[in-house]
Amino acid sequence: MAGKEKETRQEETQVMLNRELSWLSFNSRVLEEAEDPRVPLCERLTFLSIYQTNLDEFFMVRVGSLVDQDRASPKNRDNKTNLTAKEQIDAILKQVGELGKRKGACYNQLMELVEAQGIRIVDFRKIGRQDSERLERVFDSQIAPLISPIIVEPRQPFPFLRGKEIYAVVDLERKNGRGRLGIVPCNAGVFPRLIEVSSDDKRYVLVEELILHFIYKVFPGYFVKSKSLARVTRNADIDADALYDEDHDYREFMAELMKRRKRLSPVRLELSRQLENDVIERLCKEMNVKKRYVFKSDTPLDLSFVFKIQDELRQRSELFYPRRVPQRSAMFTSDPILPQIYERDRLLSYPYESMKPFLDMLQEAAEDDQVASIKMTLYRVAKLSKVVEALCDAAENGKDVLVLVELKARFDEENNIEWSRRLEESGCNVIYGLEGYKVHSKLCLITRIENGKTVYYTQIGTGNYNEKTARLYTDLCLMTANQTIGEEANAIFNKLSMGETVEFSEHLLVAPHCLQNRLLQMMDAEIVKARAGMDAYIGFKVNSLTDRMLIDKLIEASQAGVRIDLIIRGICCLKPHVPGYTENIRIISIVGRLLEHSRIYIFGRGESMKMYIASADLMTRNTLKRVEVATPIDDPELRDRILGMFKVMLSDNVQAREMLADGTYRRLVPGDEPAVSSQELFYQQAYDLAAERAARRAQDRAKAVSEME
Repeated sequence: MAGKEKETRQEETQVMLNRELSWLSFNSRVLEEAEDPRVPLCERLTFLSIYQTNLDEFFMVRVGSLVDQDRASPKNRDNKTNLTAKEQIDAILKQVGELGKRKGACYNQLMELVEAQGIRIVDFRKIGRQDSERLERVFDSQIAPLISPIIVEPRQPFPFLRGKEIYAVVDLERKNGRGRLGIVPCNAGVFPRLIEVSSDDKRYVLVEELILHFIYKVFPGYFVKSKSLARVTRNADIDADALYDEDHDYREFMAELMKRRKRLSPVRLELSRQLENDVIERLCKEMNVKKRYVFKSDTPLDLSFVFKIQDELRQRSELFYPRRVPQRSAMFTSDPILPQIYERDRLLSYPYESMKPFLDMLQEAAEDDQVASIKMTLYRVAKLSKVVEALCDAAENGKDVLVLVELKARFDEENNIEWSRRLEESGCNVIYGLEGYKVHSKLCLITRIENGKTVYYTQIGTGNYNEKTARLYTDLCLMTANQTIGEEANAIFNKLSMGETVEFSEHLLVAPHCLQNRLLQMMDAEIVKARAGMDAYIGFKVNSLTDRMLIDKLIEASQAGVRIDLIIRGICCLKPHVPGYTENIRIISIVGRLLEHSRIYIFGRGESMKMYIASADLMTRNTLKRVEVATPIDDPELRDRILGMFKVMLSDNVQAREMLADGTYRRLVPGDEPAVSSQELFYQQAYDLAAERAARRAQDRAKAVSEME
């Protein structure tokens, strides 16, 4: 029996994809947007830059983690495709090389289109003598005085190269034949990134290329044998819980840990030009990076300068997406927010609808004499956060304010550390999460005393309390006065304040102990229905699917005849349409102007349907290693609205890609059916509802004036 189970397990792995390679497939879809001529030019530049920054973070986190795994446990294999860490790294590096060629071709095409708009990034091979002399004067007067060159020699150790910054690397030789290595920082923070070639047109040269061209002037007395620009990506995978010493202040420990992270080992070295093999080997030796992690890039090593190009073209609206502004939700009037929530559940859909009603609710609570307390979890907040300001106001007004600030929110640690200090200074009670778990839930609880009774107002969302991302990410936000939900939310905060996690909840799904198991139970219920010949359905919209237990259950459900729709933007480790396993599963990914971020769980159809919105993706790190919250949607109107949105996304044939049985994606295109871009449709619906609301208000005002007359 054990042998048969093993054989079945091996067969099932054929319907699965490796997590890391699936993520690279997602980033390839981002690159497709940069390649797509239907996308406005300046937006294509944005997608190209996003592709690069995504890849940077992938190397810092995922490749860094695999490198650590390869050193510590080289024989361990992933639980979906049975690959070792080394085998995964090999496959990643090969695919990144192939994607790099596409990125280079895309960049060249986009720069040709930019040139047609009157802006040109030039190299010195195409600059005339007069322009070259002018640039030399710029270099001598404005750049050279600020340069800090380093020659690596026995008495001068190899310098520390900051992650993601650009350096000029020069192979130098004296007349006596002694070779040296020269390093020059091309600090983008010190120099403007784009240098005008002349003042009468819009031709620019990148500052690092200017430095590299005149690098011989930086090292007089040396012969420049070869030269290149270089950019290092450093490992950012660091386990805070494993390193924390309870004798130290946790916030100060995290601040120090961020400094240490910046000095972790490199996991990638990018070069703009081909250097001699011995020079590359020396660089690898000095930085402790293997040669296979060295990439030659056919594009600039940092593409952030494209936003400067966009600024130059800002007046040409046809080069950008049509302007869209979040609309005021039709579910709210201009009256105070809390009484409206008490009347019935309310839902906001970002960024189609404005975050303002939620911010108004928070500010009202901060100033309401009947509000006793506000409790909230913060994972990522804006640099200038109105949410934090409202919490500070509440504390200063005498409210009991409890804020859990997750200091382990990767790459937002420093921002969160600063906000935690501000919150404490205002009188908020600040806690910092749990040992072994990140607190990723989006949960806010307002407690109000009404007629001598305690009344809870609860907000549960799929996205962060961040005003900036609320205009860029699609998310859902439920605000409810359901007292049962409020009581369970309060129990969550009570546990968090004691450094513990909820072991049981009846209505909310709360990771790490009562989310994955509850999802499995609801999936089992659909399997039972399907086997009994009844209509059975499962629908998920999430960012990623990697949880092996949930994947196995989806396979089982498909085999039982359950109809399954998965809308998964990024990583998806399951293949659909595989005979005998996943024939009843359809998987699509939507990549467009907005980042799809909302999480929706649906079980069954009709009156018996169970629907949730959640902070959790279907990843083991979310279901078992974080504190996450999913809330049921019980209001019939809200259920119909979310289900309608889900169906529209399934019908998207403009921004959607459908996964095929081999794990590749094909872009959907309108055939005889009308074109459906779900994001544009949701924007238009929000605009139409706002217009209807404005028209009704105008009619009401006109009627009131008429009655007065």
